Amino acid sequence: MFQTPKELRQEIRKGNFKKPTSGLCPGYLQANLVMIEEKYAEKFEEFCKSNKEACPLIDITETNKYESKLAKNSDLRTDLPKYRIYQKGILIDEVENVTQIVENYKMRCFLLGCSFSFEDLLVQEKIPVRNIEEKKNVSMFITNLDCVSVENFNTKLVVSMRPIPENLIEKTIELTEKCGIAHGKPVHIGNPDKIGIKDIFKPDFGDSVSIFENEKPCFWACGVTCSLAALSIKSDLVITHSPGHMFVTDSKEV
Repeated sequence: MFQTPKELRQEIRKGNFKKPTSGLCPGYLQANLVMIEEKYAEKFEEFCKSNKEACPLIDITETNKYESKLAKNSDLRTDLPKYRIYQKGILIDEVENVTQIVENYKMRCFLLGCSFSFEDLLVQEKIPVRNIEEKKNVSMFITNLDCVSVENFNTKLVVSMRPIPENLIEKTIELTEKCGIAHGKPVHIGNPDKIGIKDIFKPDFGDSVSIFENEKPCFWACGVTCSLAALSIKSDLVITHSPGHMFVTDSKEV
């Protein structure tokens, strides 16, 4: 559909693309976004570094700077398909442009690696990626696993789930463990109840996907974790990507 991430970002900026980014621009690094008030940025960075598996930092902007070093002439206020706006930890809106919303705040932007970035590696090895096959957003779940807290930043780990044929799980682990900035290898395989997921077909974020016979659900740490952590301080303004609607960079480092 899109030849380059730049072309995709341009169409998003024009308002012509508003969907999840899974499967787009294969081979390029996708990123979670958290915009947070400057006064909280230092401790939020510490939280991310204390929970690297879920929150692999790939870029941090200066105050009120919105171009990522990973994408020349990008604008983090306009170049994601959809954003979520939170005040005091409460979701108040979902929008496609946050330029006016941030005008009266001192904000810093954090970009964190996303598991969408390794999906093309699986596809190349004939490993099914069900959310791409079914043209859905990936399934995401809040687990019962605690992240490392840093002052008031705390949350449970969020995971993304992809069903993998049992005979391809070892290969999947081998491929994804090399992708540290895209969450690396699965954090759990098999019984979802062991990590607090009661119904595999009712995700907290994203869409439900099919799971076939002789497949096991595989769970990767998910960048929505850092979004929930940012909400835990209940600041005046936090802006995140909408789950599955990522920032697509020009970087091929996965």
